[in-house]
Amino acid sequence: MAGKVSPLAPTSYPEMPEIEGVRIATAEAGIRYKGRTDLLFVGFDEGTTVAGVFTRSRCASAPVEWNRARLGKGQARALVVNSGNANAFTGMKGRSSTTATARAAADAARCTPDEVFLASTGVIGEPLDPAPFERHLTQLSGSAGPGRFMDAARAIMTTDTYPKVATRTIEVEGGSVTLNGIAKGAGMIAPDMATMLSFVFTDASVPQETLQACLVEAVRGSFNSITIDSDTSTSDTLMAFATGTSERRGVAAIPASGPVFNAFQEALADICLELAHQVVRDGEGATKFVEVKVTGAVSDESARRIARSIADSPLVKTAVAGQDANWGRVVMAVGKAGEPAERDQLAIFFGEHRVAVDGERDPAYSEEAVSAYMKNSDLLIAVDLGMGSGAAVLWTCDLTDEYVAINADYRS
Repeated sequence: MAGKVSPLAPTSYPEMPEIEGVRIATAEAGIRYKGRTDLLFVGFDEGTTVAGVFTRSRCASAPVEWNRARLGKGQARALVVNSGNANAFTGMKGRSSTTATARAAADAARCTPDEVFLASTGVIGEPLDPAPFERHLTQLSGSAGPGRFMDAARAIMTTDTYPKVATRTIEVEGGSVTLNGIAKGAGMIAPDMATMLSFVFTDASVPQETLQACLVEAVRGSFNSITIDSDTSTSDTLMAFATGTSERRGVAAIPASGPVFNAFQEALADICLELAHQVVRDGEGATKFVEVKVTGAVSDESARRIARSIADSPLVKTAVAGQDANWGRVVMAVGKAGEPAERDQLAIFFGEHRVAVDGERDPAYSEEAVSAYMKNSDLLIAVDLGMGSGAAVLWTCDLTDEYVAINADYRS
């Protein structure tokens, strides 16, 4: 974890309400870090449904493989997360570790191993000793209690400089339901499914198929629309857990369609987007939060590829770090994307300032005005291709010396 808090960190955190049927406990297990919590246990009431979206990396971690194999059963009683070690690229040792951890958690939670879900984050390639889990999980299960979402968010941090949380409440027939989310991530961020690690908890009653459909839909415009350094993790995991305990208060279940379903889907998407933005704002060494908006493309997918090319470009990102409105680097990123684009139809904006149009610098370009805009912590880079109706928005951050320092020393 970095020694100082990101300058883009939130100035306050929401009050995270309790979720009935969710119990949380954390511990200092000494997996890698000293003097901080690094192990999270979450227990769920019987009947909790689970959904998940995972990395499409061909080198997925052992916990990702474990979760994929059990997601179809649709039921969860426990979640175990550790920081400091990703349990990725660890071969049969990694599989043995997940099996041992799941069995220890199942014994502690009085459920089957197939009702236990796992996530690990940290160094790749180092075997993960299951002993700390076996030592702590029984005690954690016994001491787990309601609330404590900030504790949970802190326990899963690696190079994060602040915990990431979000909450929403929606009205449903018979009352209301709450959704709480936590996330971690600051580097190795260019999700190809969901996020680094993120978990959403709700007391709503949601069938597994409906919950899975909502989660998949929420991903595209949130976690799959951010990038810090263009690198997709081996451990990317987004999971949602619905305890269904609101039905005890006479609250209706979430249907598979209609206004209530839409409200639930919107709340889930909002939480994912807020958490995704927090991840970008905590990008390793970041000083700028950048929205990249592309319009006028031949299709939405083409616009996304062009936006990704801009957002991933080290030259664009270092120019932003230097507060330099170097629109030539944006032109470069558009041109290399391999998507339909006409040089002489491009218009490029930094905020409200149009800096280039019709294939050349805007005649009204003001270096003074644009330089003043680039001093802001939140920036917009917009490109209009002038070719169609395709559009996309991605979010990224700048690339600074501190990013290099953090990652040069990561295993030291």
